[in-house]
Amino acid sequence: MVAMIHVTELVEIDQDIVAAFDHLVPQLSSSSPPPGIDELSMIAADPNTVLLAARDTDTGAIVGTLTLAFFRIPTGLQARIEDVVVDADARGRGIGARLTEIAIERAREAGAKSVGLTSRPSRDAANRLYLRMGFDIRETNVYRLKL
Repeated sequence: MVAMIHVTELVEIDQDIVAAFDHLVPQLSSSSPPPGIDELSMIAADPNTVLLAARDTDTGAIVGTLTLAFFRIPTGLQARIEDVVVDADARGRGIGARLTEIAIERAREAGAKSVGLTSRPSRDAANRLYLRMGFDIRETNVYRLKL
C-alpha cells in the first residue's frame, strides 16, 4: 500500500522541520545552504509567504516543500512558486502536483492575478508537470544579478 500524503502550511518551526530542509534543500540546490530555524521562522511568519510541506502520513516525515510568495505591483497582486522540492525517494507519487495545486488554490483565494514559476530545463519531470497543470512557457528573458 502506498502511504498517503498530507499537505499543510508550516507555521511553527521546530528542529524536525529544520532537519527536513537540511535533507531536502541539497536536492534542489548545491549552491545554497539549507535555511536554519531563524530563516524558516521568518519565512513562516511573513504574511506574504506561504511555506507548504507534504508529509507522509505513515511516518510523519516531510517529503516535499514549496514556497508561495505574494507581491503587489502596479498591475496587480502576483504570486510566485519557488523552491519546490520533493525527496528523491518519494518522487513519482504526485507530491509535486499536490503541493502546486494547493499553492494555486491559495493564490486564487488571495486574489492573485497570476502564478509564476521557473524551472530549469534539465528538470524534465517538473517541466512536464507544470505544462500538464496549465502553466504556459513565457517568451521572456530571465536575468539575475548575484549580490
